[in-house]
Amino acid sequence: MHKKSVNPALNIAIAVYPHLLITSLTLPIEMLRAGEAYAKGHLSHRDFRPLSINLIAKNNEPIQNRTGLAIVPDCTTHNAPYNDLIIVPGIWRNPRPVVRTNKEVVEWLQESFETGSHIIGVGTGNCLVAEAGLLDGHPATTHWHYAKQFSNDYPLVRLKPDFFITQSERMYTVASLNALADVIVHIISQYYGKAAAQHVERNFSHEVRKPYEDQRYLEGAVDRHPDELIAQIQFWLKTNLASELNLQEVAAQFSLSYRTFTRRFKLATNQSPIEYWQQLRVEGAKELLASSNLTIQEVALEVGYNDQGHLTRVFKKVLSQTPSEYRKVVRRKLFG
Repeated sequence: MHKKSVNPALNIAIAVYPHLLITSLTLPIEMLRAGEAYAKGHLSHRDFRPLSINLIAKNNEPIQNRTGLAIVPDCTTHNAPYNDLIIVPGIWRNPRPVVRTNKEVVEWLQESFETGSHIIGVGTGNCLVAEAGLLDGHPATTHWHYAKQFSNDYPLVRLKPDFFITQSERMYTVASLNALADVIVHIISQYYGKAAAQHVERNFSHEVRKPYEDQRYLEGAVDRHPDELIAQIQFWLKTNLASELNLQEVAAQFSLSYRTFTRRFKLATNQSPIEYWQQLRVEGAKELLASSNLTIQEVALEVGYNDQGHLTRVFKKVLSQTPSEYRKVVRRKLFG
C-alpha cells in the first residue's frame, strides 16, 4: 500500500531579539495558524501545505522582553533552515542598540534574501533590513516617530513615511500592526487562496482596513502605470460609481473601441475593466455599510447597482457573506 505523499512545509521564520514588540511576533503567528487551519479543512490533500514556524536569534539563550514573557529561540542564525518567509518584528524605542548588537541577524537576513526568502519588516524592525542593505534604492516605511532618524541612518533607502505598506520585489515593509495584519492576509491568500484569506480577515481585522492592494506603495506598480488615458479612465470610474453608463459607453466616452479599451486596461492594470469596476463598487459598498445608516437598497444605488438583490449576489460572490451580515459584523466590532 502506497503512503500518501505529504507536501513540503511552508517554512516561516521570525527574527527575535531583545526589546522586540511582542505583538508583532504573536499576531502574525496566530493569523497564519488560522489560515492554515482553515485551509487544512477546505483544501485537497494534494494542495495543502502545513506551516513550520521557527523563532530565529543570534544564539539559543532565552530573550526577556518588557511583557515579562521569555522568548525561547528554535534556531540560531547559524543553523536556521531555508525559509520561504521571514518576519522582522518591531523594536521598542530606539532601534539603534538592537541593530548594533545583532549583526548576526543582519547577516542572516542578507544571506536569506539572496537565497530566495521573502521578508516582512515591521516598524523599526525595518532598520535591521536596511542595515543588511536590502532596502537600498527601494521604497520602505517605518514607525512615524523614527522616520527622520531612519532617513538619516539609511539615506539610500527611498523612505515613504506617508505609506503604511511598501512592497519591492520580495520585500515588504509595514509601519504598524494593522498594516502587518493586512500583509499577512495577503500572504495567506497566496499560500492558501482567497477563501482562507477572507476567513482570517473576517476574524481579525477586515472592519478597519482597506485591502492590501489599495494601500501599499508597490515599486513598479501597475496602478502607477504609464498609460495616462487608462489612468484617467480609472479616476473616472472611481468618481462615478453610480453612473448608469456601461463599460462600452465609458470606452466610447474616451474615444476608444471596447476591444482596445479592454486590451489596454488589462495590460496596464493586470485586471479586466469589469473586475476593476466591481472591486471599486464592492469597496464603496463596504465603506457605506460600515459608516452610514443607508438601507441596503440605498447603498446598492449609491455604488451603481440597480437593486439590493444585485448587490447581495456580488457581495456573496466576493466576500462570502451578504451586505446585512457584513454590516452586523462591522458595526459590532467598530462600535460594540
